[in-house]
Amino acid sequence: MKTHYQILIVGGGTAGIMTAAKLRRMKKGLQLAIIEPSETHYYQPAFTLVGAGAYKMEKTKRQEATLIPKGVDWIKDKVNGLSAEKNLVSTKNSGNFSYDYLVLAPGLIYDMSLIEGLSEALDKGVVCSNYIDPEYTWKLLQKFKGGNAIFTQPATPIKCGGAPQKAMYLAADHFKKQGILDKTNIVFATPGTVIFGVKTIADTLTKVINRYGVDLRLYHTPVKIDPERKRVYFKDNTPDASKTSLSPIIDSAARDGGLIEVPFDFLHLAPPQVPPPFIRESKLSNEDGWLDVDINSLQHKKHPNIFGLGDATGVPTAKTGAAIRKQVPVVVDNILSLIKGKEANNKSYMGYSSCPLVTGYGKMTLAEFNYKNEFTPDPMLKYMLINDSDKEHWRLWILKKYMLPYMYWNKMMKGKDI
Repeated sequence: MKTHYQILIVGGGTAGIMTAAKLRRMKKGLQLAIIEPSETHYYQPAFTLVGAGAYKMEKTKRQEATLIPKGVDWIKDKVNGLSAEKNLVSTKNSGNFSYDYLVLAPGLIYDMSLIEGLSEALDKGVVCSNYIDPEYTWKLLQKFKGGNAIFTQPATPIKCGGAPQKAMYLAADHFKKQGILDKTNIVFATPGTVIFGVKTIADTLTKVINRYGVDLRLYHTPVKIDPERKRVYFKDNTPDASKTSLSPIIDSAARDGGLIEVPFDFLHLAPPQVPPPFIRESKLSNEDGWLDVDINSLQHKKHPNIFGLGDATGVPTAKTGAAIRKQVPVVVDNILSLIKGKEANNKSYMGYSSCPLVTGYGKMTLAEFNYKNEFTPDPMLKYMLINDSDKEHWRLWILKKYMLPYMYWNKMMKGKDI
């Protein structure tokens, strides 16, 4: 078995596969390997739709072996250590691998311990999460007949920051279709200070929230779940000047040691998310544990032959597949420049990310933005007759449900430009 590669890629998710495929397209003779333990690859953006009964889970799955580009070795193992000084990656079962250039795209992991009682609540089936099992979310939604429906997210960074509220909008539309919206108290509690960081998108979402009668609670962080009593506890950091009195659920809730105790009949949340231990515990991470890369070139700040991509990086933008789509060409260009003995001087990644915010069945708005939270809609949307993607459109729903999955499997996963 080979133990040295010209380019070693850690992670066989969106970023890893796309990088390998694009490198192979650009330069055939490269010696490449991907380290990835999982045999199944998921198209995670569709999990929101699966959780609302609008997409089949089976359609989100592909065998990892079918996606590894031809000519790229697959090391089916877990990484458990890095030594940038020695150009070495350690694996759990296959030993050490050395490299000339390293691409780190391992994604992130869920840490249930950061919310007390979360693991037990998930095990008992008391709460649900599209991040973990979207089919179970749909099962609980169908059983729900009214009461307190709570949607929340942790204080940690998460994959697709808009996903928890997308779950809520679709659930609210489902409640409406079932005729139980007026019997339901919907609360969206988030540690965030705004519903969305891009103002024009936030304006649209505020209208959606009002349409469904959602009680929006900013500055609210979930810290504890009592699965036996079906209670969720929030830490309320709302500044006094911002405090309002909107809902009997929250405002009359019991206070337990400074926490707000809220009873729930349905609870959906995003699990707390952190960098993988081998990133967090390495010398390659920043003070928060994420990969310490240049935000424009994605080259590591201390080790020029290492690049970071996707969710594990410490770049200040949303962790989405759309961000990866714009990051990969920059990384590939920089690695090929280094191979030619030139500088990695492509610094063109400006923080692009996007969040397709499904606001109901058949409705969506598309948030596209950069590091400055400026709204940056794709000019190609005009070919779909969409000139105002910051508003709700049925055509954007078509994009989300049909066109984006096609582009993912047939373009991105094959290293083709979109």
